[in-house]
Parts: sequence; structure tokens; C-alpha cells
Amino acid sequence: IALAADSIRSGRAQLVIAGGTESMSMVPSGGNKLSANPWLIEHYTDAYLSMGLTAENVAKKYGISREQADEFALSSHQKALTSIREGKFQEEIVPVAVTTITPNGKPSKPEVKTSEFVTDEGPRADTSPEALAKLKPVFHAKGTVTAGNSSQTSDGAAAAVVISEQRAKELGIQPLGRFISFATAGCPPEIMGVGPVYAIPKALKLAGLRLDQIDLIELNEAFAAQALAVIQQAGLDPAKVNVNGGAIALGHPLGCTGAKLTATILHELQRRKLRYGLVTMCVGGGMGAAGVLESLG
Repeated sequence: IALAADSIRSGRAQLVIAGGTESMSMVPSGGNKLSANPWLIEHYTDAYLSMGLTAENVAKKYGISREQADEFALSSHQKALTSIREGKFQEEIVPVAVTTITPNGKPSKPEVKTSEFVTDEGPRADTSPEALAKLKPVFHAKGTVTAGNSSQTSDGAAAAVVISEQRAKELGIQPLGRFISFATAGCPPEIMGVGPVYAIPKALKLAGLRLDQIDLIELNEAFAAQALAVIQQAGLDPAKVNVNGGAIALGHPLGCTGAKLTATILHELQRRKLRYGLVTMCVGGGMGAAGVLESLG
């Protein structure tokens, strides 16, 4: 979306479709294979830096407890389920038809079934503090990061139509919002999850706004510990963050995150008749990104 806006501002384009897709269910999983070189692990940790371990580093550095992480994860599911029941995502979701073929013991006459996906599969109504507490840490024996307080391996796609004001008027289009600013920033790779802490002030400065002028915030929830650390260190108001749930419940298909969160925040700003939104996310490898938008609804 930021690149699309740059193209329009430079005069190279008037209308751009910007977005991305990710099929995390197709990511290869490691099986029976030789272990990594222990010497390299000890001396060159950046070569074997697991995203889960970066979340453990963040939890340790900023004092995020297992209980806090689980509580945050539960809240993400509860908010997402409430929003789904209230139909809040309907206007931003394009139904997808999926056809499945089941042999049923008769290869010559398989069962063909077509269903329409209109609701995210991730949010779980059966999760609870007790269920989350039973899960073992995944990346460190005494860690805080579990399958329950981390984002999922999700498939998804999202796109946004970015158009110049002049072209929108010519076509009679009423935009959902205005793209104001975008910024990226670097941070130590071993704590990559706090990248937004560094990117948010840059994006706000470019927008000429203060943090207290931002009405709603969409923050990627790669891990509960990461999201909590960003809220803490960036001074975000928790009541403004991910009001419809986040990636722990709804999924975090990497390539579509920016467009997905942008769609969500613009629709929610419109519903609440609020003005400014902030979309921000961490980036594996040691970066953060943030964008500021204005609702025109």
C-alpha cells in the first residue's frame, strides 16, 4: 500500500491494486534431519534465530509473564468471536468457494462437495485460561511462548485499491480512507518483535500527529509477548489496540498482513465515526513498520 501511494504521489500511477497473499500451511516442516552446527549456534546466533526465541527474548527483556501472555491470547479470541457474531468482518471479506473431492472407497464415484468460506477459521470458542495454561512452552523449557499464545500458520490474502483523489472524483468513488504516512525502522534481530516501537514515532512524525490523536490501532500479534511488549514500550492505549481481536485468533498470513489490517481498521473507524488509525507490525530479521490512515467514511 505504501509503494502504491508513492507511485501515485510521484505521478507514475493514478490507481493501484496493492496487497499480498500467504499460504503458511504450505511452509515445509523439518523432519528427521541432521542437527545444526553447535559451534555456529553458539558463535553466530543470527544464523539460527528462531522467531519463537526472539519472542522469548522479548518476554525476558520486558518482563512479560506466561500468565500475561495467556490472558492476552484469550482476549484476542474473545474479541474476534464477538466481532464475528456481530458481523463486523462481513464487509471486508470476499467469499471463497472451495471444492473438495473425497473418494469414499469408490474412486470412480467420488463425493464432490463445494462450500463457501466466509468466516475465519482461527478463533476458538473452546479456549479458556485453564486450556491455555496446560500448553507447554515450545521454544524454551522454562519459556512463556506456547502454541496458544502465538499466531497461527494461516492461509490468507488481502488487497486494497489505492487511488488518487483526482481519479476518485472522476470515477465517482467515495474512498474509505486517506493514506497519510508510512515508516520502517530497524531493531536488533534477536528482539525483532519490538520493531513497531521504533517505527511508530517515525510514522507519526511524518503524519504530523501525536500518539494521543490516534483513535484505533491494529498491531500484528505474532506472539502475545511481542504484542504486549510493543504496547508497553510504545505507550499504546490497550483499549485502542486490536478491538476486534488479532492474529492470535484470526491468523497472521505474513504477505497479506498490511492490507488485511488496513481493511479492518478503516471499517472500524467508519463504524465508530472516528478519524485516525495506526497500522503497525514487526518484521522478522529486525524491523518494524507503521502506517497512519484517516477515515473518510
